[in-house]
Amino acid sequence: MFAASNPDLFVAQIAIGGLVLAGFWRLIVWVRNAPVRPDPWDAGFEQKMQDPDTPETCHHCSTPQPPGAWFCEHCGCAVGPYNNLMPYVQVFSEGEVFRSGTSGQFRKRPLILLGFFLISLGTFSFLAPVYWLSLLLNFARPEAARKSLPGPDIL
Repeated sequence: MFAASNPDLFVAQIAIGGLVLAGFWRLIVWVRNAPVRPDPWDAGFEQKMQDPDTPETCHHCSTPQPPGAWFCEHCGCAVGPYNNLMPYVQVFSEGEVFRSGTSGQFRKRPLILLGFFLISLGTFSFLAPVYWLSLLLNFARPEAARKSLPGPDIL
């Protein structure tokens, strides 16, 4: 566990542990003291959202959906309430995500790009480099050229 043979190493380990704890405590204080953002929705909107008669809408095109719909009739996105839990329908949701990386619009952020890399590695295994090439070509494409492409608008 600790290096008992050298007292200097033992003191250094205790000091490093103390610095880590102090840093963690500062992080907790920083998060706790962060300014509270006001609720962007008014009471009327919140009441509409809680009303069971309010129809569900597509997350992509905001078209109202009939009860029990699995796909949007307007844009074709998977919109069912349990579509990510059903193995067959889940494939369509994953396809939308991968398609947005290669042909659609997404925020150009390193963390998002890393997420696309890791998820595609788990899904495509040895074919992942083919997807990565297409993803990097889309990532390097200028913003104006990406907006002209058909596909989901994920911003």
